[in-house]
Amino acid sequence: MDAQAAFTGTVVPEGADKLDEASLTRWFEENVAGFQGPLTVSKFKGGQSNPTYKIDSPSGPYVLRRKPFGKLLPSAHAVDREYKVQAGLSGTGFPVARQYGLCTDDSVIGSWFYVMGCVDGRTIWDGAMPGATPEFRRATYDAMVDTLAALHSVDIEQAGLSDFGKPGNYFGRQVDRWTKQYRLSETETMPEMERLIEWLPATLPEQTRTSVVHGDYRIDNMIFHPTQAKVVAVLDWELSTLGDPLADFTYFCTAWVQDNGGRSGVQDLDRKALGIPELEEVVARYCEKTGRDGLPGLDWYIAYNFFRLAGIIQGIKKRVIDGTASSAHAKAMSERVRPLAELALSFAVKAGA
Repeated sequence: MDAQAAFTGTVVPEGADKLDEASLTRWFEENVAGFQGPLTVSKFKGGQSNPTYKIDSPSGPYVLRRKPFGKLLPSAHAVDREYKVQAGLSGTGFPVARQYGLCTDDSVIGSWFYVMGCVDGRTIWDGAMPGATPEFRRATYDAMVDTLAALHSVDIEQAGLSDFGKPGNYFGRQVDRWTKQYRLSETETMPEMERLIEWLPATLPEQTRTSVVHGDYRIDNMIFHPTQAKVVAVLDWELSTLGDPLADFTYFCTAWVQDNGGRSGVQDLDRKALGIPELEEVVARYCEKTGRDGLPGLDWYIAYNFFRLAGIIQGIKKRVIDGTASSAHAKAMSERVRPLAELALSFAVKAGA
């Protein structure tokens, strides 16, 4: 699949994806500073979870993210948390879109939503970065590592985010959370998931640092400068919280143990020829930027990340079965649950399971 073509651009919202434009216009007039109508609505093709719209107007463009319509899992699709973390980070200089407002009144368009600025730049869906030079690719990967290190160095108090997560071991909470979410959306018994559900909580690593954690930090969740190897906005904060920064960083590292297939994976690419740094170089750069001596036990973290991803995609699979999935690509994605569970278990075995 050519993800760049499949996910780039917008489509006209149809059926359940349509928004009440008159009601939305009234909300914009009352809540968005400097808004001038009329507005027109189109829907971004990318994204599986929270439907995302482009709102064009004389004062725009803007981006609107809403919860999906229909029955949802508890704590999922928390657009209020997305809004809060980006609003907090924007005051620290970290690259996020400007936040205009949050609506928790279902009567406006049928679900909670928030509105932010539309950042000008490029979205890269393919980790191979077709058409780029080796030097530009390496600079782009370095920029992604440096931006993540900067996020993990943000002063939580200064950003007003000291209450954005719970105390205690982050990995323990996450394993528990995704086990519960998986159970709520389980459609068949998978022996691999059962082994992971037993092994992960018994082998949790010690948490030594707490930071803002993005939760889904990969190449296609950023907007890059139109011509420079620079991250100008990090997107899709739905899974963000306070937690162990190694969860974020090791999730980013999973690209090096997944084949490309037109997406973020780089395992099967000729990385040297393309200018993509090796995993060891990425780890070394992140550790240098964040003042760490190294990163032992990487296999445990990789196993955890694939387990979590399997739990997330199981939720999408359940929504496909229930008929509430937001994206035409959701069905294809839903078929990845078992392969991810198998991959997670293979790294768990390397880590001693």
